[in-house]
Amino acid sequence: MTTDINFLAIDFETATGKRHSICEVGICVVIHGHIIETRSWLVRPEDNRYSYYNVRVHGIHPEDTENAPDFPQVWEEIERLYLDDIDLMVAHNAGFDRGCLNQAAKFYNVHLPALRWDCSLRRARRTYAFRCNKLGHLCAQLGIPEGTHHRAGDDAEMCARLYLRELEDTL
Repeated sequence: MTTDINFLAIDFETATGKRHSICEVGICVVIHGHIIETRSWLVRPEDNRYSYYNVRVHGIHPEDTENAPDFPQVWEEIERLYLDDIDLMVAHNAGFDRGCLNQAAKFYNVHLPALRWDCSLRRARRTYAFRCNKLGHLCAQLGIPEGTHHRAGDDAEMCARLYLRELEDTL
């Protein structure tokens, strides 16, 4: 049952092709199957350097993050405020987001707690017969409210809602 599940849906946006170049983190906290909070942080990547392509995808510019906290500061807050009772992380294309977290932790020498991961993209491929499994397309097909694509907080909440729906549809 979805009322028995606690998880943190997470999404990262990156400034360059390097996975540790996180420029935005979004989370959606789900407790007992209910969305409790959605939040995002702008993050100053290494040298506040951006690639043209990444800016075109998410619209975040160096001037948006020049005074933002760095990844270790943001992760410390996420861990302190949200991970006491949650060990399941959910992402759409979890390989990418897990890679961002692991690479940033390695780059900044940040210790990560033991976390379990699940992937709403992989579940969607097993659960539905849609030709496209992009987050926005799945949400549109399933009547899940959409936010601004490639903004981490909105994508994290869309992922959380999709994951809850996937769990209901596979019971």
